Amino acid sequence: MKQYSLTESPVTSTLVRFAVPILLSALLQSLYGATDLFVVGRFADAAAVSAVSIGTQLMSTVTMLIFAVSMGGTVLLGNCVGEKNDTGAARAVGTVTLLFAILAAVMTPLMLIFTNLGVSLMQTPPEAVDYTRAYVHICSMGLPFIIGYNAVSGIFRGLGDSKTPVYFVALACVVNIAADFALVGGMGLGASGAAIATVAAQSLSFLAALIYMIRSGFPFPFSLREHLRLDLPSLKRILRVGGPLALQNTAVHLSFLVITAIINTMGLVASASVGVVEKVISFAFLPPDAMGSAVATMTAQSIGAGKPRRAEQALKSGIVISLIFGAAFCLYSNIAPQTLTAIFTKDPAVIQAGGLYLRTYSIDCAMVSFVFCFNAFFSGQGNAMISMIHNVVATFAVRIPVTLLMSRLPGASMLHMGFAAPAASLLSIFICLGYFLWQKRRTQRGFSQ
Repeated sequence: MKQYSLTESPVTSTLVRFAVPILLSALLQSLYGATDLFVVGRFADAAAVSAVSIGTQLMSTVTMLIFAVSMGGTVLLGNCVGEKNDTGAARAVGTVTLLFAILAAVMTPLMLIFTNLGVSLMQTPPEAVDYTRAYVHICSMGLPFIIGYNAVSGIFRGLGDSKTPVYFVALACVVNIAADFALVGGMGLGASGAAIATVAAQSLSFLAALIYMIRSGFPFPFSLREHLRLDLPSLKRILRVGGPLALQNTAVHLSFLVITAIINTMGLVASASVGVVEKVISFAFLPPDAMGSAVATMTAQSIGAGKPRRAEQALKSGIVISLIFGAAFCLYSNIAPQTLTAIFTKDPAVIQAGGLYLRTYSIDCAMVSFVFCFNAFFSGQGNAMISMIHNVVATFAVRIPVTLLMSRLPGASMLHMGFAAPAASLLSIFICLGYFLWQKRRTQRGFSQ
């Protein structure tokens, strides 16, 4: 396995080269996730579409928690690479491996036990309850593979290798698409078929990545006997980043569940339209998300190498590049939103309601360009607490209250509901920018003294 330094070449070009494979990997992941909704929307009814939507949100809450912890491993490895600390890198890999094995052993049975509670709390429409339970149960049984893949991907990213994971995601994409059409389209298994296809794809992807990692080895001495243990200093550094991010992601995704539950009270069409728009938005978020991952890794390596100004340059480049994509998507979504929602459903009512929701929600695609890159920059510094604080404040002080307020307006439509997301992101931007400027002034004051 190769190790790549992100601390020498020109910032913008290096950032783009590192981000493009991450974007391609995320695009493939979203593609096979979207295939579930696309195929179910073509071969099943609105209840099945709603089930896949709600089930995906429940599973995403867990997945984002796992990704947050893996980001802690990525940052730790990035620091070690920047410091040229081979012993620390080996300990980090061993700690990440064992930590994620423990998470898999704990979280899988918990998801299976609390599936019914989650479906109930989501205010799932009665027509979709059984489908949603089946979808979540099946996906939960594949959780160890999801957790394992995130651990492996975090290690690759920390070593500066964003290209290799693309191959394994491509494998998952092919398997998932083929299985979706066979199980949902051919056998008529609906939401359950989509869940089986997803688990099969994730399992093969993880196993292939694991075999490759074992056969390739690491660019530093690594011994299972010596390094496969919970090294306390490494664990603390992982959790210092991953802990706040995990709490942040859990809180934010729980808020999404609350928002979905609020909208679900508006009926089956509203519920299905939210699922469709969330899938569309997930594609629009890919460029800033990929750029954020690149910013985090470059920041971690730059800090480890004692080059904080390079980290700031990465932040600025990441925001500009992400903003170009976000503004373009927002513009198109306000010109022809129904051309996007029609991709995932054939129901005219859902297409129309989703189009209204997308017009206002898409404003957030431009605003998260700032939020994602700031979060990544702070995380790469090992300072994820500020990201947790601003996200939780924005979510519970703005996003949920605005959603609830809009849902109670006379004649409220999905157009009104979409304003909650950009309003929350605006508050996050102010908090992030204020903290960044305060941090910069404090650093400059320290140098002057």
